[in-house]
Amino acid sequence: MMQFPLADRLATLPPYLFAEIDRVKAAVRARGVDIISLGIGDPDMPTPDFIVEALCVAAKKPENHQYPSYVGLRSFRAAVADWYMARFGVVLDPDTEVVSLIGSKEGIAHFPLAYVNPGDLVLVCSPNYPVYPVATGFCGGEVKVLPLTEEGDFLPDLDAVNDATWARAKMIFINYPNNPTAATATRPFFEKLIAKARATQTIVVSDAAYTELYYDPSDKPLSILEIDGAKDVAIEFHSLSKTFNMTGWRIGMAVGNAGLVKGLGKIKENVDSGIFQAVQEAGLAALTHGEPYAAKFRDVYKERRDVAVAALARMGIACRVPKASFYLWCKVPAGSRRRPS
Repeated sequence: MMQFPLADRLATLPPYLFAEIDRVKAAVRARGVDIISLGIGDPDMPTPDFIVEALCVAAKKPENHQYPSYVGLRSFRAAVADWYMARFGVVLDPDTEVVSLIGSKEGIAHFPLAYVNPGDLVLVCSPNYPVYPVATGFCGGEVKVLPLTEEGDFLPDLDAVNDATWARAKMIFINYPNNPTAATATRPFFEKLIAKARATQTIVVSDAAYTELYYDPSDKPLSILEIDGAKDVAIEFHSLSKTFNMTGWRIGMAVGNAGLVKGLGKIKENVDSGIFQAVQEAGLAALTHGEPYAAKFRDVYKERRDVAVAALARMGIACRVPKASFYLWCKVPAGSRRRPS
């Protein structure tokens, strides 16, 4: 069999973290080891029955068997706008400020293609979801890492970025509630970021996939679009995956600045043909009627969080009790060493 060299953008790419975790798990299982996987944030509870039933009904409609709209069903986009209004008090125009996605990962990966040219600078907080730097690299962009530290409550120190860097930065990726630190962002932080982005004409890319996995109803995570002026510079990516246990369904949305939404839409017109309309109708049902189910999921995650935090404490492993998401960011015990796989 002939071998062909990979393009440079792939040849220099490190292994994708979650694919590598899957590889290691498979190798361990092949040795006969019974493992409990804590490696990736994939909800293990089933999608609610009413969403599955909505899909079954919609899948039988002949009109759903054709190519869907590139930007998504108008009814689904309207449901997204209604949900954002009910949850965050954010007004969105479903015709210009909402685009459907084949999962938020797809949208995040494609978004830099619309705005990042070779040599452009992109600010990426670390630790991070690997898609942010990878998508930047595919465009030939340059990544500058902003460290997230415990001392800074795992928020980037915006003042530590000098004026020259802000002047060069085309965009900044943020993710709150955060994967993997479970940190949440405060309103003052968002306000400061939006003010800085407006002053420097920097695009803010907000990955908000975990806003509905919160544990205190009086302290719900914010959407960055709640901040005055955010629509001038920000696009927010959200997903039905974590909220309604729909990871395998691949449906999400990008919302916010109309120009940024349109730019992403132009990329999508050329690289995909939209989401199966029956899945969008199921997503509409989830957004419209799914909150009681999301609340039940949060109760389960809260119980698991409390059990895990207590167990770790008994073992002498320190971690912050997360206000949101289903991640525990733990300190490696002093003197421990990584065991070979």
